[in-house]
Amino acid sequence: MPTSLITPIEDRKRLARRLAGSGRGFAEQYGFRVTNNPSSLFQVLYLAVLLARRGDFRRALDGARALRDEGWDSPARLARSLDQDRVRVLRDSGQRGDVNALADLLGDLARTIVERYRGDLRRLRAVAHRDPARERALLDDLPGVDDQVVDLFLRETQALWREVAPVADRRALTAARRLGLGRSADDLAGLANESEQLAWLVGALARVDLEHRYAELS
Repeated sequence: MPTSLITPIEDRKRLARRLAGSGRGFAEQYGFRVTNNPSSLFQVLYLAVLLARRGDFRRALDGARALRDEGWDSPARLARSLDQDRVRVLRDSGQRGDVNALADLLGDLARTIVERYRGDLRRLRAVAHRDPARERALLDDLPGVDDQVVDLFLRETQALWREVAPVADRRALTAARRLGLGRSADDLAGLANESEQLAWLVGALARVDLEHRYAELS
């Protein structure tokens, strides 16, 4: 859709409300609760790690669900898992590429969070004194976490960690540009009333791009 088709601010806000109307962010649309507790935050983080890998995003969702359903829903539980069990669960969920390396990485990630933050990413936030730049740096210092993973994690948690807002990942911004909603996270924040609605909007935009749903919005 050409950007010029949606230019008046009223039209942009109307489309933004339509997109955010589900009242759920990206992760919640696919069955992952996003709450400010250690288990939920960790699941969102390993979902972000899997989503950042190349390949079908549905495979990443399947992998994250498989880890959760195996009972590895917290850093401590995943840290105690055996390498071969992680490999088996990831392979059975359809993960491709170097699954052994992925299993090792997820184990390292869990153990590091246990060692540095006693299994609670809220302690990372406290160590950073809720400074967004410091939070990003501490997240980026975790095994398997890079700038893309940080964006995906904070996209989901910005309604909880309000100091980091506005956050929009690459997929969401691609959809925003194609739909004429803006070119930056700040542009999208101007169309949402609060950080929770911004998280819903950004998540919906990422889903539009991943699922190629542009025709539905024309």
